[in-house]
Amino acid sequence: MAYRSLLSVVLLIMLVSPNTRQLVGVLHPTLYVSVALLHLATSIPLVGFLSRRLNQRLMLVVFALDIVSITLMSHASGGVVSGLPVLLIITVSASAVLITNRTLATLIAALSALALLGDTVYLILQGEQSLPALFPAGLLGALIFIVSIMVQAVAQRLGRAEELARNRASDLYDLQRLNEQIVQHMDTGILLVDGNSVVRVMNKAASTLLVPERPVIMEQGRDLAEYCPELSRQFQHWKETGLHKAKPFHVTEDSVPIIAHFRELQPSSQRDSLVFVEDYSPVTQYAQSLKLTSLGRLTASIAHEIRNPLGAISHAAQLLQESTELTPGDKRMAEIIQSHSGRVNQIVESVMQISRREPPKPEYIDLQQWLTDFVKHYLQGLHAPADITVDCQYSDLLVEFDPENLQRVLTNLLDNALRHSSIATGHQTARIEVDMDFIGHQTLVNIIDNGPGIPVADQSKLFEPFFTTVAEGSGMGLYLCKELCEINNAGLSYRPTDKGESCFRISLSQRAS
Repeated sequence: MAYRSLLSVVLLIMLVSPNTRQLVGVLHPTLYVSVALLHLATSIPLVGFLSRRLNQRLMLVVFALDIVSITLMSHASGGVVSGLPVLLIITVSASAVLITNRTLATLIAALSALALLGDTVYLILQGEQSLPALFPAGLLGALIFIVSIMVQAVAQRLGRAEELARNRASDLYDLQRLNEQIVQHMDTGILLVDGNSVVRVMNKAASTLLVPERPVIMEQGRDLAEYCPELSRQFQHWKETGLHKAKPFHVTEDSVPIIAHFRELQPSSQRDSLVFVEDYSPVTQYAQSLKLTSLGRLTASIAHEIRNPLGAISHAAQLLQESTELTPGDKRMAEIIQSHSGRVNQIVESVMQISRREPPKPEYIDLQQWLTDFVKHYLQGLHAPADITVDCQYSDLLVEFDPENLQRVLTNLLDNALRHSSIATGHQTARIEVDMDFIGHQTLVNIIDNGPGIPVADQSKLFEPFFTTVAEGSGMGLYLCKELCEINNAGLSYRPTDKGESCFRISLSQRAS
């Protein structure tokens, strides 16, 4: 439409300009001016129509009007000799590009050629031109057809290329969105860090591992050291030396172990880098599983070798105790033999329980009701009075755990709690408190007692096998409890309360009812 408007203005200027006045409108100036003005006037409403939608029928009408206008102005200027019919080539070319239907585009070329030849014949009959004027008119008409066919072929190829580019762009956009979704839902955390150690982008997994309490969108654009100083230190060491030895670390004291790997975003680039952070717990659990498997094979091979002589020693000590000829000192020695034989047998039994450990059979447990029933039956099996309270404010709270394994874990923890409370206060007391970790989506079961607590130096060794703080202990109870928790995707840890009380915490996966 801009071309039509500009063309109309130029043709009008040619009529009034002294240098070009003799080229246009020489036969019928009034007709020339009227058609040029009408051509200019029709451009304004057509802009409004075509800006909304490229209508093929309306385009056909526009090009037909252009052919009529150019033919009439050419007629008023003397026909082919005026040079104005050459403008029909531009109109035909535009129609070949804008009209997708090749038949209609060819029709425009045919109308242009017929209008040109018809006007030339009419001028010859009127005596305005001679018969040889048909030759240039015929050549121009043939050129119009050739241009139309060539432009249609080029436009069709360009159209296919444009459609292909559009489809490729759509595929690339979909692929980009797919990659974004994959990256956001990966278990591996990914951070894009620039040369100044500023995190530009991080995915959801990285946010969960480094800053679980805040949304990922808030954690972009911060310095890497703000998330974890140890991660920043390892990153800087890698940037400076190009060497990195993966070493697990903790973001906070209570967080899971994390291991980091670093890659350059582009080879030989010192600018942006990719930081991959992963939860190291599965590797630790797998190593622990291998260790337990090896331990199971070892204990299976030596169980009979230990139990046979141990049974003989225990039986001999029992027979000695029944003898009437023993002195009090010898009887005491027999009691010591019997006691330690029982302790060794308990250790063997505990280790055998681990080696024969069967896969868990998890169920969804209503925790409040289950704890109430468990404590009731536990108290009934005690030989001395004890006070155990359950504080669970969350009704219908479901957790996933093997009920038999959970019973063994709580039995062992409560036995320890009552024993240490009795040593410290003379009364067997303990309480079970249930809390929620909404950020970590975990249910926390705390077993608290009034005992003296675990010395700080011993806390790191609490869950190691054969470690015990009491003379008569086997050192396998807490170790077995931790293993039972881990195979049920739970955790067991020791943390004193704010009041200095001993507290063992079981972290359970929760499920909303």
